[in-house]
Amino acid sequence: MGLTSIRNAEGERLDFTLHGDSHETLVIIGHGVTANKDREWALTLAASLAEHGMAALRFSFAGNGASEGDFGASCPTKEVGDLAAVRAAVESLGSKVVFYVGHSMGAAVGVMAAADWPQLAGLVSLGGMVHTRAFCERKFGDQVPGESLMWDKPECPLSQAFVEDMTRVDSVLPIALGLEIPWLLVHGTEDTVVPKAESEEIARALSNAELMPLAGADHVFSGSASYAMAELVTAWAASAVEARS
Repeated sequence: MGLTSIRNAEGERLDFTLHGDSHETLVIIGHGVTANKDREWALTLAASLAEHGMAALRFSFAGNGASEGDFGASCPTKEVGDLAAVRAAVESLGSKVVFYVGHSMGAAVGVMAAADWPQLAGLVSLGGMVHTRAFCERKFGDQVPGESLMWDKPECPLSQAFVEDMTRVDSVLPIALGLEIPWLLVHGTEDTVVPKAESEEIARALSNAELMPLAGADHVFSGSASYAMAELVTAWAASAVEARS
């Protein structure tokens, strides 16, 4: 059975692309704030996974990219709902092993979702955000919700809903401490958006979390760093699948 449409609880259509012929192992790929499924790192990773026999589904959260919805409503809690809709939709593919890869805020969303996702085989955080309130204050604390733009992007207004939810969530560390699934953290040493220290904090706290710093890589794994990241993630996922067999 093919996968033709994904809609969240609000009825908003989520844009997605499915890679790979075999769906026995499926990797769901979620992006970060102000981004979408078509970022270079996501394309490179999906292609790498498919090349090695693992299906990859990259999608845009509601209000982002070509997905329906209002960008101003985008926030971690709502995106957990979007991810739940993706989870439900991919059940039709009959995948035996499912991983989630989240970038930046998408990684925080993954941690929140993993707490109520018993079928999840493993988690990958790329430049993963841990402390949401601190991030919001650091990057947007001097801006005015309803008036300012996030990183001067006209299509990404800073909303009160986003600020309030980032503040309410505060940090996903308490949730992370309860996760026991295999977890890979890849963080660029030149990341100026989310401090590498946040991934280091997770790795120190959990024996099931493995940190792989990527020398010279920025937050979005630009250029050749996207291939290096994809190689790390693909090898880790393949190893995790083998360990389950």
